Amino acid sequence: MRWDHLRLDDQGPDGRRGDELERSDQRDGEAVPLIARGAVARTFDTPEFRGITFYEIHARSIINRVPGASRVPFEWTINPYRGCSHACVYCFARKTHEYLDLDAGRDFDSRIVVKVNAAELVRKELAAPKWAGQHIAMGTNVDCYQRAEGRYRLMRGILAALRDAANPFSILTKGSLILRDLDLLTQAAEVTDVGTAVSVGFADEGLWRQVEPGTPHPRKRLEVCATLNDHGVRCGVLMAPILPYLADSPAMLSDTVRRIAEAGAAHVTPIVLHLRPGAREWFLAWLSREHPRLVPRYLELYGRGAYAPRAYQERITRQVAELAERHGIGRATPRDARRPRSDGTRTRRDRPGRPHRPASEQLTLL
Repeated sequence: MRWDHLRLDDQGPDGRRGDELERSDQRDGEAVPLIARGAVARTFDTPEFRGITFYEIHARSIINRVPGASRVPFEWTINPYRGCSHACVYCFARKTHEYLDLDAGRDFDSRIVVKVNAAELVRKELAAPKWAGQHIAMGTNVDCYQRAEGRYRLMRGILAALRDAANPFSILTKGSLILRDLDLLTQAAEVTDVGTAVSVGFADEGLWRQVEPGTPHPRKRLEVCATLNDHGVRCGVLMAPILPYLADSPAMLSDTVRRIAEAGAAHVTPIVLHLRPGAREWFLAWLSREHPRLVPRYLELYGRGAYAPRAYQERITRQVAELAERHGIGRATPRDARRPRSDGTRTRRDRPGRPHRPASEQLTLL
């Protein structure tokens, strides 16, 4: 069953049973698809959450193994949320909402599943005898620092558990809320390998407003990158997605890489847009409304599958690499990363002999 890994209470904190909550959650006069019996549905009448429904559930497990067929450089992930209010029109994870009998479009943007017991599960699973302390990647499905995190604060408990277990981890995010947890990130970096990356595919404000309406401004994300590096938490930039014919001109690539360099990013990795089922339909519908002249060109570029032709990808990668070299990205070590601890010893992250796996390696899942 699609919900076998979740445990759902029969009654919510407000005393209503799950079936009552489901009946009370209506859309255009019709009941929404069944989320799960006993899930607590909440809405908040505040500007940042208006139009969003949160489904609070109790998960049975939280550290998830990535299928071997995914061919990614990590085996384990933590995803405290399903669905994402960032509402990026290209998001590859949209298809996963269909597994919950929800749609990959508006539902993905506005119906967010919250695993309210995530932090306690992380602490429990890290302490299990069978757990061997493997690297855990976060932000590889939906953003763990989307707006919901401002209310539910699940990441603070998760990070505290990882810190206490000295378990290595990495975070990929578009959210500026990660700076709220700077104290926990720096504490964790004292005892284990911590990598972070922000996602900035382009710096153009007009394009940002069109395709990433629920995210912080690209400038704000680069400020996050600078702040993390200034505090000794290594942070790079996943330059993704690069949108063909919208954000791939030499001028736009140059401007974006220049801004990334000015932010002091530890590394930059470009990824060209890919269109898997779910994301493909939603993105092309947006494209037909906003840029109809580009639809034939996209159908030609992505006519054979989810990925742009290899030659196109290689050209973009080469251009970004040349720009990164010109601007000196990756040459300097973040200032605070070189500082010794107060007792004069080096941090675990700075000690020789421990290869660093940057959070940008999560990109292969994207």
